[in-house]
Amino acid sequence: MSYQSVIVERKDHVGIIILNRPDQFNTFNRALAQEMCKALIELEMDKAVRVVVVKGAGKAFCTGIDVSEFFGKTLQEYREWIALMERMIHVIASMKKPVIASAHGYAVANGAGIIAACDLAVVAEGTKIGATAINVGLFCMGPAVPMSRSLSRKRCLEMVMTGDMVDAADAERWGMVNKVVPLEKLEEETMALADKLAGKSPLALQMGKEAYYGMADLEYGKALAYTNELFAALCMTEDAKEGVEAFLQKRKPQWKEK
Repeated sequence: MSYQSVIVERKDHVGIIILNRPDQFNTFNRALAQEMCKALIELEMDKAVRVVVVKGAGKAFCTGIDVSEFFGKTLQEYREWIALMERMIHVIASMKKPVIASAHGYAVANGAGIIAACDLAVVAEGTKIGATAINVGLFCMGPAVPMSRSLSRKRCLEMVMTGDMVDAADAERWGMVNKVVPLEKLEEETMALADKLAGKSPLALQMGKEAYYGMADLEYGKALAYTNELFAALCMTEDAKEGVEAFLQKRKPQWKEK
């Protein structure tokens, strides 16, 4: 599939999506929103890809929505436009494959939402992360959904209500990102994490991610019952048998992906 606003690459078992509007600091317009979702789905369907990485071209990861598209809409048109701008958050969560954000420069509004929505995040030192829509009379309601799953209630509300930028080091301390690394090491560290995940059983990772998100909003007992059922199904797979046998035989497993 050909793209204009994103670049899609593959390295071994890792699929990479690069937001490619560097002159606009990778702000989301309709084309970028549509193409990012298509690229995510394409990599989700590619059996050779086990892990997906999202990064940004140029000086910033992503600085939100392109407000040049803001004016002149009816209420229904605003609903459709906003749903498109936030669709990638839902797509990432619904994917079975792990998705890693690799951010640098600025991750603002939708950029912060992507970091929070991704399963894991590696961020360059000095990166500024913010839910800044409040500063222009709007509010980061969509990004607040995944952010509220990563941050405490008060930290999330602090970010979306003040619109202040948070340094990468604070974002790591608050639990929004997994690792902060020097900018020159961002690619290396991101790919090291992606390769580590790609070396695990793809089936176990995918079923595990499904179980994690599926149980997140369930009552405690129902969550245990749900995850127990999925774990029993995982135990029936060839990968589970291969993994246990390889452990007992002290050898590297050969994943069968079934």
